[in-house]
Amino acid sequence: MIQIVSIAGAALILAGYAVHQAGLAGRESVSYHVLNVAGGLLLCLVAVDAFQIGFIILEAVWTAISLVALVRVLSRRPSRP
Repeated sequence: MIQIVSIAGAALILAGYAVHQAGLAGRESVSYHVLNVAGGLLLCLVAVDAFQIGFIILEAVWTAISLVALVRVLSRRPSRP
């Protein structure tokens, strides 16, 4: 089960990277940041389960940065009436 979670996390991050590199999503894309937050969170959970401190730090910081970016993008969107 943990392998499925780690594959899903990696797939989400790689999908975000591929979409960004293809020019289909940029810094202001909600979907790009959601993919990074979700993938980073899944991989962080896997790292915690395996008690891999280096990967915990990497994925926790990756997720935090992506989450801050997501909040920034969402806060800049005009509200709908």
